[in-house]
Amino acid sequence: MAKLKVTLRRSLISRPETQRKTVKALGLHKINSSSILPDSPSVRGQIFKVKHLVSVEEVAD
Repeated sequence: MAKLKVTLRRSLISRPETQRKTVKALGLHKINSSSILPDSPSVRGQIFKVKHLVSVEEVAD
């Protein structure tokens, strides 16, 4: 199964609480922090919700 590397690129200041909680659920804390997650529909949905704040790369297993 493929994995995704998600990196927080923009600040969470002045963002709605739902976006802040989504970023935290993805395992991201500070700007430029990264998390490697499984490529699943639920993770893709979370990424879509905050796509303007994060960058995504595919990582080989």
